[in-house]
Amino acid sequence: MILTPEVLTLLILNGIFLLLATVAFILSVKIFLKWDIDSTTKAQYTLEKQSFLAATIIKYIFAIKLPLFLFFVFTLDKISTLLTGAMCAAGVVDATEYGTYLLILKLLNLYLFGFWLTLHYLDMKNPHLPYTKIKFEFFIIAFLFLVVEIVLEGIMFSAIDIDKMVSCCGTLYSSASTSAIGDILNINTTLLLGLFYVNFILMVLFYKLKIKYLFAVANITFIVIALISLISWFGTYIYELPTHHCPFCFLQSDYYYVGYAIYTALFIGTFYGIRSGVMEILEEERNRSYNVSMIFNTLYLLIVTAYPLVYFFRNEVWL
Repeated sequence: MILTPEVLTLLILNGIFLLLATVAFILSVKIFLKWDIDSTTKAQYTLEKQSFLAATIIKYIFAIKLPLFLFFVFTLDKISTLLTGAMCAAGVVDATEYGTYLLILKLLNLYLFGFWLTLHYLDMKNPHLPYTKIKFEFFIIAFLFLVVEIVLEGIMFSAIDIDKMVSCCGTLYSSASTSAIGDILNINTTLLLGLFYVNFILMVLFYKLKIKYLFAVANITFIVIALISLISWFGTYIYELPTHHCPFCFLQSDYYYVGYAIYTALFIGTFYGIRSGVMEILEEERNRSYNVSMIFNTLYLLIVTAYPLVYFFRNEVWL
């Protein structure tokens, strides 16, 4: 097991999260089974007070969890110096069979907790609390994902062997790789960039026409296409090296930590884009999600597009 101050911080916070989330989970089950907004009994009044306590706990978890995800990635990058062969966080993720699943699960949980906050926000704006039962039912599901994430994170850090040679990002993210990454990097660049920019144009079109369902779907596909194109093409211009496809190295100081801005813009943009679809399903009219999504998705596009354009104008040649 690898134990550094950063890893210990993550494990301790996970323990606190698990304790608090368990309390919220127990309350959520009670509320889901017994909630009746039309009832005037003492039991219902108690449930209403408990619902505020559970909601406060869940909001606290999300408020810490969002920056903690960035700290998790920072920790992976920091401890990569302890593993033979690792050059960045990619080597740590690949050091065990759990790393990739944990990373995906952490991202999924950020979206889940964000959607819970959406339900909570809508619920608290209505004096009849129409979404209380739904939001706590949703948290019961989200809690199970959170438990799996916390357990998996502990297993991953326990399974890391600092004496074992790991693969560097140059090997993992190579077109010669036999993994799925190798297949992704062999996708035709023109086709990939076409999909990326067409997807964005469709988002703009759906934004103008206020078609929220299709706007949300376009944001879901944008997550996948944006990440693939970042690894396959845009990232190489950040490194100015055609063979370097790592999605982690530009989180380092050598590249002015631009990766944090890139991933934050993508997350906020797509989250609010999908959120607009959720609000449409709930028949809640809100344009703020629309606007925030377009601002951050546009910011993401401008950042990743700027690198190849600046490189071309400087060198008059593409990589």
